[in-house]
Amino acid sequence: MEDRVDIKLAFTTLACFAAISFLLSSQYIKQRRRKLALSSCYLKTEIKPQDTFKRVLADNSYSPFKHLKLNDLNNETASDCHPYGEEIAALLEKPNMEFSFVKENGNYKTGNPYVWVDTEAQLRDLADELSKVRVFAVDTEQHSIRSFLGFTALIQISTEKEDYLVDTIALHDEMGILRPAFANPHICKVFHGADNDVLWLQRDFHVYVVNLFDTSKACEVLSKPQKSLAYLLEAYCGVATNKLLQREDWRQRPLSEEMVEYAQTDAHFLLYIADSLIAELKEQDPVLHQNSKVINVSEDSASLDDNFHFVLEASRRSNTTCLQLYSKELEAFPGESAASSILSRQLNGQPGISETASEKFQDIVRKLCSWRDLMARVHDESLKYVLSDQAIIALASKVPSLETEIYEVLSQADLHTDSLSFSSFPSPSPVVSSHIDDLYCLFQDNINNSEDIFLKILQKHLGTNGSCPLSVYNYSLLAKSKIKATNGSVFKQNALKNVRLAGRKASRELFVQKFSCKSPVYHNCRIYASDGRLLCYCDRRKLEWYLRRDLAKLVEENPPAIMLLFEPKGRPEDEDNDFYIQSKKNICVGCGERSHYLRYRIIPSCYRIHFPEHLKSHRSHDIVLLCVDCHEIAHASAEKHKRQIAAEFGIPLFVQKVVDPKESELVFDSTMNLEDSGVSPLQLRTAAMALLRHGPRMPPKRREELIQIVMKYYGGREISQKDLERALLVGMSPHERRKLEKKKGLSFRHSTGCALDSKGGNSDKNRVSETREISVLDTDVNGESISLSNGTVDSYCLGSEQTLGPGHNSKLSLLGHGPHGKRVVDYLLREHREDGIRQFCQRWRQVFVESIRPRFLPAGWDVMHSGRRDFGEYSVYNPAKRASEMDAAL
Repeated sequence: MEDRVDIKLAFTTLACFAAISFLLSSQYIKQRRRKLALSSCYLKTEIKPQDTFKRVLADNSYSPFKHLKLNDLNNETASDCHPYGEEIAALLEKPNMEFSFVKENGNYKTGNPYVWVDTEAQLRDLADELSKVRVFAVDTEQHSIRSFLGFTALIQISTEKEDYLVDTIALHDEMGILRPAFANPHICKVFHGADNDVLWLQRDFHVYVVNLFDTSKACEVLSKPQKSLAYLLEAYCGVATNKLLQREDWRQRPLSEEMVEYAQTDAHFLLYIADSLIAELKEQDPVLHQNSKVINVSEDSASLDDNFHFVLEASRRSNTTCLQLYSKELEAFPGESAASSILSRQLNGQPGISETASEKFQDIVRKLCSWRDLMARVHDESLKYVLSDQAIIALASKVPSLETEIYEVLSQADLHTDSLSFSSFPSPSPVVSSHIDDLYCLFQDNINNSEDIFLKILQKHLGTNGSCPLSVYNYSLLAKSKIKATNGSVFKQNALKNVRLAGRKASRELFVQKFSCKSPVYHNCRIYASDGRLLCYCDRRKLEWYLRRDLAKLVEENPPAIMLLFEPKGRPEDEDNDFYIQSKKNICVGCGERSHYLRYRIIPSCYRIHFPEHLKSHRSHDIVLLCVDCHEIAHASAEKHKRQIAAEFGIPLFVQKVVDPKESELVFDSTMNLEDSGVSPLQLRTAAMALLRHGPRMPPKRREELIQIVMKYYGGREISQKDLERALLVGMSPHERRKLEKKKGLSFRHSTGCALDSKGGNSDKNRVSETREISVLDTDVNGESISLSNGTVDSYCLGSEQTLGPGHNSKLSLLGHGPHGKRVVDYLLREHREDGIRQFCQRWRQVFVESIRPRFLPAGWDVMHSGRRDFGEYSVYNPAKRASEMDAAL
């Protein structure tokens, strides 16, 4: 028995010794690994594909990119001029009309053989082959994760006979051999979505594309429902592709069979797709489709100059892409742009940061972004590979004091990152693991000034006996960095400035995308009188309106023109103005911008909507096209002039106060000052919306403030849930109510007991409509005199039938300038009759001219334009015709 106890005790002792020795050895190994990691950069043992490049055109320094100079290839000074700008300009001026890319018997099937090009001799043979063809298709595959600027890892080129896959990693330094073929204006290069490819070829190889046909631009002209290459491959070739392969690591050699098939497919079918799109463009184009018996001009197409040229417009848009020039994104201070972006997102609306910690948080974010930027350049890694934005936010929020805590925070931050691209990243990254002591110093506040960070890091990692190896990407970083000493306060000011600039740029791009015209405004179709005299230029819809009603006949197809079969009410010579018989270009009338434009009403709608019908013109004289920048200037000037009109006429721009009519007797019989009663419609709506959506979760003080605003509308009495719902609709036009109805799932999702059902109607099956009188208190601009007037505004639940009171204007909203505009127009008509309206219009035209100084107004546009119009028998604006249509409807 004792022997068994001794044996058991011996085994226990041995197990304890083994466990202790294992823990000690593992701890020793960890410490040794950490010491090795801290003392040596990971790049000394890891070889990256780009390390084989002997020369790069775009290094990671802070110097600008140098473009090719044809007059002196050995003197590469930075230039803003495109080396082939003249050739591209010539193509834009006189486009090539020969668009036929493939032969009918072309072999466009999957599984075709391809040529892998990875030697200089093969590349020269390819260049010779391309110089003999008249068209070839191109696509590129990029790698950007393990590179600061990114680089081209593969180029796919397809001719009618052969597919080529060019290994641009093996041939990086010899790719200039293809430059003559890509720059030849007599050879068409077919891309899909070439905006980035054009820039990447310039960045990596000084290869410039001249004579481009972009199938994506053709899709825009044809108004395709989608314009992705995957959509075109499936629609025209019946080929499905896995676009996730685009995210694969295209540096690996050899490529997998799946990656090779994907790369070959992208370029292999491109010529066939381009030829199919060209055929569709020709069918839509009356210039090239002469046999059409009808006007076949798509409303969503594009125009070149004064006539429709679908094929030429696609060509023009494509070759405009060629004029782009690659440039580095240079900052006044490293990491400044990234820091501004992170701070703008984190500090504007995202919880988790207290006001007291805000300044320290911002300071650490800037330091981390600066460190990340420099380390990414030194190691030629992408910013997100070095340190993710989420990791920067986590580090700046928690400020770890120990190295182990830094590892833990980084691992947790990257673990909760949603992006798929982060899933394969090591966390922390090798950069962080190798230089963790840098972060530790940043958090210890050993470096107070931002410029000290760069001096210390650059000297430590790239200086004499630096810890990081030199490469073609980072060797000039010290010499060409051009980092200017900047104190902390200036850096913070620049950061705040960049936040605003970034927001402004994003807002501008969104505005262009959302509101710019998606199709040409001026179609320049012509209408002739029965005696052959030109009456006006118009759009296609107006032309078709006459043709459908047999009021005109088609007389020309190129460009489209009709002849009226009746005598019109008026002619251009009656007005002594040739504006309406001039063709018009789809460009900004201010600066001539062609890429985008918006309609701009010179006479604001808040006034024009109240003009008598015969003075509204219903023609294009006072509606012009402006680019976003000119539109902003004109709008600011118009708003300023509105304020001047408000002061001049004593009519405020907004309805100043509204009160519930049921409580108006209480308000006016009391001793309360009228200026203290009622509330502005916009303020009332905002308060009601906030209370309905977030009332229970609001801070008590803010909730009470909003309740007091709504109570002012109801004369100071206590309010209920139903009162809030009624207040939300006060002053809205039917259009505004419809918009609210679409959003009501969002607007009312937190409210309880709301009277709106899920279908947008009243919960009661028998919908009840109700018209309420709202007492409107208007004060003049200076707030001195007050007058009481009554207006009628609907206040029914969404989805109910409208019952309008007498004289009610269904388009009038109390939330905008509509009431102001109506009172101004009523005053002009009452005091000066129609002459007052004409002078008012002339005044607005003068304001527009003085603010924009337009250089591209159509001929015949005149500040003194009368605007009066007499309507003929068939005009849709004829008052008699409208009255008869309304009677027929009733």
